[in-house]
Amino acid sequence: MLEMVLKAALTLGALALLIGGLLAVASRVFAIHVDERVGKIEEILPHANCGGCGFAGCTAYANAVIRGDAAPNACTAGGPAVAQGIAKILGVEADTRERRVAHVYCSGGNLTAHRFNYTGVQTCYAASRTAGGPVECSFACLGYGDCVQTCQFNAIYLKDGHAIVNRDLCTGCGKCVAGCPRKTIALIPANKPISVNCSSRDRGAYVRGMCEVGCIGCKICEKKCPHDAIHVENNLARIDYDKCTACGACMEACPRGIIRNEENFFVVAKRDGSANS
Repeated sequence: MLEMVLKAALTLGALALLIGGLLAVASRVFAIHVDERVGKIEEILPHANCGGCGFAGCTAYANAVIRGDAAPNACTAGGPAVAQGIAKILGVEADTRERRVAHVYCSGGNLTAHRFNYTGVQTCYAASRTAGGPVECSFACLGYGDCVQTCQFNAIYLKDGHAIVNRDLCTGCGKCVAGCPRKTIALIPANKPISVNCSSRDRGAYVRGMCEVGCIGCKICEKKCPHDAIHVENNLARIDYDKCTACGACMEACPRGIIRNEENFFVVAKRDGSANS
């Protein structure tokens, strides 16, 4: 009886040693080696998981940087400081990208004629799919705040029926751009404050009849610009930011008052207490 117990114990011991050895080999063969630099990069990222870098979140971005699938300067929320930190971890020279901010290409849907009184679900997405939307202009901001709900940085707010961007808080992640059903929001260089606040590509006569401030494609701004930086295409003035010097000539010439200096505009908004902070 004792002999049988010893044999069983020896057999189990041998099996345990064999299984332990196999597990040890497997742990080496199938081990996932984590580069310690991933953790270091994660530490300096803003952990907003906003997707502005093009990846699912900060961890995915950190891994992509180490694999070489993403640039060190792709984190829009972190900006130049994070780009420089990542470059230091990688041992490369920092290439900080030009900061961009969101801009709403509309002066306000409340200034556009309304076709009907919308009483449905209070979102831009729902309103835009109800008979094409309640406002006459098919390009106008609807003002229900889908972009406000999307922004993680409290950088966009509603005032008088349309969305306004707080440039100081905007990280340029692009979530509001993707979330706008009318596509009236785009990213522009933060250091170029002059902007056209209209998206309409309708003919001037039609715009004049339905909107108080819409671009009518008159080309006065185009003629007044000394740097050839603004042109009317498809009935709408557009600024070439590679040429724009922010001299303000187009802004002063616009008869509709839709070209403005965003920095000055936001200073006034802050003074009036209408800007979020």
